[in-house]
Amino acid sequence: MSTPLDQHVANRTGRVRAARLFSNVVSPPVMFAVLGLAVALRELPFWQGLAWAAVYGFFVSLAPILFVLYLLRIGRIGELHMSDTRERHLPYLVAIGFAALTFGLIIWLGGPELMACLTIFNALELVVLMLINVYWLISFHATAVMAAFVLVGLIFGWSVSIVLVLPFVIAVCVVRLYLKRHTPAQVGAGLALGVLSVLSLTLIGCFGG
Repeated sequence: MSTPLDQHVANRTGRVRAARLFSNVVSPPVMFAVLGLAVALRELPFWQGLAWAAVYGFFVSLAPILFVLYLLRIGRIGELHMSDTRERHLPYLVAIGFAALTFGLIIWLGGPELMACLTIFNALELVVLMLINVYWLISFHATAVMAAFVLVGLIFGWSVSIVLVLPFVIAVCVVRLYLKRHTPAQVGAGLALGVLSVLSLTLIGCFGG
């Protein structure tokens, strides 16, 4: 794969800068923090749902980001997107641990069932991505945004997902390819994994299965 367009700070101007900003904002942790909020508010009264969304958002989304930023600060990883797959192993393990912790809290404290399913999905997705990334740089962004598309379709209805999420699926894939962060095969594999990982959980009764 060729060198990413935004690999060096000097290149981050104009369209490359805008694409990088979009890629950072519409990232897997942010996507699932928003989805967690929507799921919690669907299942619970506003303040109770907001509290559970905050728990989910902190442990599943924010804590792994803070850990990656810490690794970046101490020089353990070279750059935020971790194009070197060897740098991703520890962040994946930590993120899986946080997802498992969140699931335990939800079960222990009687939290929302859909959010429990969401944490199972997060852990499963991260395990599979971690194993694949030992050998190949599959697109985490593509996996996450396609999974979000399927999840929103199953939980809130396909018309909602098509209108609200499908444009992000297209935009994320285009941006990742434009930045040369991934090849078409890596993006396509990510899309397929996003669908399969969600549908596999419907077999155990999650997300309306």
